[in-house]
Amino acid sequence: MNDAVDTAAAVTDAAAAPAGRREAGMFAPGASTLAAAARAVSLVAHEGRSADVALAEAETRPDRAAVRAIALGTLRWYLRLAPAVAGLVARPADELAPPLRALLVTAAHQIERSRGAPEVSVHLAVDAARALGFERATGLINAVLRRFVRERATVFAALDQDLAVRSAQPAWLAAAVQAAWPDRAAAVLEASNAHPPFVLRVAGDRDAYLAGLAAAGHDARAVPWAPEAVVLAVSVPVTALPGFREGRVSVQDAGAQLAARLLDVRPGQRVLDACAAPGGKTAHLLQRPVPPADLLAVDVDGSRLSMVASTLERIGVGARLRVTDLTVPGALGDEAPFDRILVDAPCSSTGVIRRHPDIKLLRRAEDIDAFARTQARLLDACFARLAPGGRLVYATCSLLPQENEEVVAAFLAREPAARASPWPEGVELPPGALRLPIGVQLLPGAEAGTDGFYYACLVRGDGA
Repeated sequence: MNDAVDTAAAVTDAAAAPAGRREAGMFAPGASTLAAAARAVSLVAHEGRSADVALAEAETRPDRAAVRAIALGTLRWYLRLAPAVAGLVARPADELAPPLRALLVTAAHQIERSRGAPEVSVHLAVDAARALGFERATGLINAVLRRFVRERATVFAALDQDLAVRSAQPAWLAAAVQAAWPDRAAAVLEASNAHPPFVLRVAGDRDAYLAGLAAAGHDARAVPWAPEAVVLAVSVPVTALPGFREGRVSVQDAGAQLAARLLDVRPGQRVLDACAAPGGKTAHLLQRPVPPADLLAVDVDGSRLSMVASTLERIGVGARLRVTDLTVPGALGDEAPFDRILVDAPCSSTGVIRRHPDIKLLRRAEDIDAFARTQARLLDACFARLAPGGRLVYATCSLLPQENEEVVAAFLAREPAARASPWPEGVELPPGALRLPIGVQLLPGAEAGTDGFYYACLVRGDGA
């Protein structure tokens, strides 16, 4: 699948538009789309905004899907494209205004990934510069991109000797993945650039839902090792899914669906969902054959916790919601101990880059130690709330041992009442999952086709 939406397909030669019309604001078809995508890329790359925030202003545009696809595709390959373009600019690229730098990279992405002729993408970029208010820079845009069209094979042949550049990953992350998974690093980094599958979690009879999808014209298949998971061959708007508004189906990666199954809630048990937002795992717990008798969903961010409330309203179930920082002593007051606790810890999110390519530009190497400290505090605080014989599932969407096995190992070393529990027999291990001395690591792509996740089951005392 192409990363880019083919904004060039609507024209054969952008230069055919009369100059007077372009100066008056009548740009070639697709130029405004390219300009909007470049604005979003600039907000991420140069101002540190998340892609969701950067793309918010495009939500009211009729071409919002195209803007989003171009911007996310550019962010996916930014760290390969940016040095390629920078080497073709006569002056230091960082002297250019950020929107112009972003436009060059975004246009380079279109030249590489669009089905249209490269020359058309160049013409669109020139008009996009005008749309962005950089009339005087059109000559530079034209010259640099024409050089890119001519020389990009040679440029990439040199740059791609570096695995980090070739896979468009930050150097620190490529090095960390190589250190953690030396035999799998290239495959993991490549998988992080692939388009993720569109996976659903079905509440109820999966076979009946698959039949309903087929009747509605959707090509879908069951995931053999995940009894509630369905993969659609082609993604669709969630509101177009049969039963979505009624809560019969939710979008959730098959790897993420393991969390609720690992908790193995029994009748009458109390559950703490410690980092609940945005609510996918909370909803799964409540839609399992045996739901909790009482579920407290906690998040430190009130605006994100409102997303949990919206999800629960859609699926028609209830839970107690509380905005709380669990690392603060006494955060849960007089709450009784919980039989099951899910700590879906805040992390680097390096296992879900294929869904959120802006992570490549937003995350820093120094963030990892900060996340690990928070994860340690959360484990300490939550385990203190676990009832004797209770189970705590620690989960991240990280690929890095510093946030995963090392955090859990350090916790077990300082908490004598805790022990690691083996992977439950009733939960099938996904193909390609790696059994570690403590816990299990799923790598993105691999045989199971999931995102990257880490899971460890901990118990207090002798119970399971």
